[in-house]
Amino acid sequence: MGRIAATLLLLMLSCASAQAHSAARGFVMLLPTGYVILGGTLAVFASFAVASLLNAGPSHRYLGKHLPPERWPVFPSLISAVLLALLIWIGLLGPHDPAENLLPLTIWTLWWVVLVLLHPIFGNLWAKLNPFCGVHALLNRVLGGRLEPPPLRMPDGLAYWPALLMFAAFAWFQLVDAGPQDPPRLAFIVALYAAATLLAVVICGPSAWLGKGDPFGVFLAQLGAAAPLTRAGMRLPGAGLLLLAPLPIAGTLFVLLTLSSISFDGFANTFVWLAAIGVNPLDYPGRTALIAANTRGLVASFLALSVLFIAAVTCGWLWAGRPGRLLPLVGRFVFSLIPISIVYHFAHYLGDTLLTLQYLALALNDPLGSGADFLGLAHVHVTASFQNTASGAFVLFTAQTSAIILGHLVAVFVAHEMATDTGLCRLEILRLEIPLACFMVLYTAFGLWLLATPAIS
Repeated sequence: MGRIAATLLLLMLSCASAQAHSAARGFVMLLPTGYVILGGTLAVFASFAVASLLNAGPSHRYLGKHLPPERWPVFPSLISAVLLALLIWIGLLGPHDPAENLLPLTIWTLWWVVLVLLHPIFGNLWAKLNPFCGVHALLNRVLGGRLEPPPLRMPDGLAYWPALLMFAAFAWFQLVDAGPQDPPRLAFIVALYAAATLLAVVICGPSAWLGKGDPFGVFLAQLGAAAPLTRAGMRLPGAGLLLLAPLPIAGTLFVLLTLSSISFDGFANTFVWLAAIGVNPLDYPGRTALIAANTRGLVASFLALSVLFIAAVTCGWLWAGRPGRLLPLVGRFVFSLIPISIVYHFAHYLGDTLLTLQYLALALNDPLGSGADFLGLAHVHVTASFQNTASGAFVLFTAQTSAIILGHLVAVFVAHEMATDTGLCRLEILRLEIPLACFMVLYTAFGLWLLATPAIS
């Protein structure tokens, strides 16, 4: 026994250090993540080099075109309104366990992950499924058409500011608040948002408020613009972003906030962040104790991303000889970050969503916790075993890293087309693009590092 113990001790002391990777925040495996990060960043850099060799010209005219507004029946919207009311009722009176209550499972999984990720594929589904347009149309009919035109016109100077402030509140509630999953608490927040949004839609009109005032209407419309499937047929992913008008400063900050919040959500769980705020990952104190620190981190991440992006565009603009006005250029280039936001959303939530979808199915089987068995799933148990094997963790990590790299490649393509659209010569286009390309390469490395670095669940 003594020889065996000595041998084991010698083997442990002679082992070289290894890099650990936390896949889906659950299984630690050994992967050459440094090579993955390097390869991903080099791929994005190479895509920029290839794009810079393309002939200058507005090639996006072959990739998409403006389509007239599509009128949809109000029935789907009314169904959504009924379902929303039902979910709020279940949140108040249903099971108190968030893993068994339909409201948090629907809001945080089915809506904020699944529905959001359908937009970059099929377009702006929220324009048809939101619960407000149908109620507005019904009220307008009851009032004899008095809501068209809307009672008040939304001032141009107000555009996107409500969306920015409301998304900041949403991000804080989701990422920092102690109980975003608590069913009664979430029911109150959802009901408050629904009532305020319906009032704004009635006052300003659905098109104005959902297009420039509501954070989710704005966010999902931007994601939908990147979709390859349109009524006019197929187009390259991200091509629809080239058709959008430049955003004002509030709209630009809104896009940056949506990206920085999802990035901080991943960063806040890393050992690096926890060490920076003096928290031992093995003795995690819970979200309540970290409210102040995470609030500062959320704000700092937004400010850092905003400064870096605007500085990158400004440097390119100065280097290219100050072509045109700076703010419209910033407001247009910011759309090139939408593909990055999409893939970060996918990569960040992939592991948790595969788990919570199982809880959602069981909650649908017994929505009020009364012992019902509507779907015959009473004897089914949630499993996370696929995340706790080497093969499962490897598949998840591969899907996440591949998505991040592809998203950045699309972002480089969109940014190049936007730079080409300025009508500058090839050298000026190159100077305009290089600082932004460097920003995207660094952000690729950061996103891949977030997936590779150890983090708490």
